[in-house]
Amino acid sequence: MKLRILGCSGGIGGDLSTTSFILDEHIMLDCGTGISNLSLEEMKQIRSIYFTHSHLDHVAGLPLLVDSIFDTLREQPLMVYGTQVTIDALKKHIFNNVIWPDFAVIPTMDAAVIQFHVIEPGQCYEVEGYKLEIIPVNHVVPTVGYRIEREGKSLAFSADTTTNDTFWARLNEFPSLDYLLVECAFSNREKELCLLAYHYCPSLLSEDLIKLNHKPKVFISHLKPGVEDIIMQECHELIQELDIQRLQGNLEIEI
Repeated sequence: MKLRILGCSGGIGGDLSTTSFILDEHIMLDCGTGISNLSLEEMKQIRSIYFTHSHLDHVAGLPLLVDSIFDTLREQPLMVYGTQVTIDALKKHIFNNVIWPDFAVIPTMDAAVIQFHVIEPGQCYEVEGYKLEIIPVNHVVPTVGYRIEREGKSLAFSADTTTNDTFWARLNEFPSLDYLLVECAFSNREKELCLLAYHYCPSLLSEDLIKLNHKPKVFISHLKPGVEDIIMQECHELIQELDIQRLQGNLEIEI
């Protein structure tokens, strides 16, 4: 299992780009601005995208990706997966012939270059030899995290969330967890804003990590630009029982 981090920031600027992960060249988790770090040939290898939720920093790259590799998708359409709420949002607010063409009916209804598929929280899907567990989390819009397993090795991605029990309880039902990618968007001094936006700050994250029975290697994602060092310092001060580090763009995690 190889997960390549194309983007993982809570914003953009310089070398920062937003959430886009690619699993073994063909499967993506979210499609934010990080997609632009792929070459055109690499983009053509993508077969499916699994979305966590509908927010722009997680979906912004999808319409431009489809347009860029349109000819390739004529031969094999791009499979787009998300909860019903996320799929409805993509159709209504992006692929609506106002913001972007409706590629779900282009060039024809029967030969569209993208196909939307609804996934259900609480379900597990088999994808190219992987098991993808869909776990509901707690964000301002309906959002899911993922637990990915192959050949006994596993990785979990919290997506955007704040304090919750569902994610941690489900991970505890499995015998092990090797890697955890978890968000921490704000510093502790922004805790009030953090709660309004349904994100983690280090104090909230440290309280939730106590719920996890496993001791995975932890990568912190979705840090807001300009306060990354402060957030990580606070995380290290409060979370001393786990191996934690900042998730970086262009990082490859091999499990």
